[in-house]
Amino acid sequence: MVRLKRVYEAPGEEDGTRVLVDRLWPRGVSKEAAAVDWWARELAPSDQLRRWFGHDPARFEAFAQRYREELRGSEALAELRRLAAEGTVTLVYAARDERHNNARALRQMLEG
Repeated sequence: MVRLKRVYEAPGEEDGTRVLVDRLWPRGVSKEAAAVDWWARELAPSDQLRRWFGHDPARFEAFAQRYREELRGSEALAELRRLAAEGTVTLVYAARDERHNNARALRQMLEG
């Protein structure tokens, strides 16, 4: 099972393995409060792709496709798939938009 949670939400026992999927550490959140098991910077979209997307909902599908292409053959993605096969994984992110972000696109990759 792959769950999504903003880093600003309190961690819970049901989260399983918590994986931060942002390239930059979220502002105002201590490492203790974030309670992440793995900060997977290498799973974050490139700066170029992130800037192009700009959290524009109209670009989300194209963003998800380009993001998938960026991660093709990624060892980090393979490790994330392994963790998800073993138990619950919660992808932790900082974006305000809960429907159009890299964590949601990443979950689609894992489930699809």
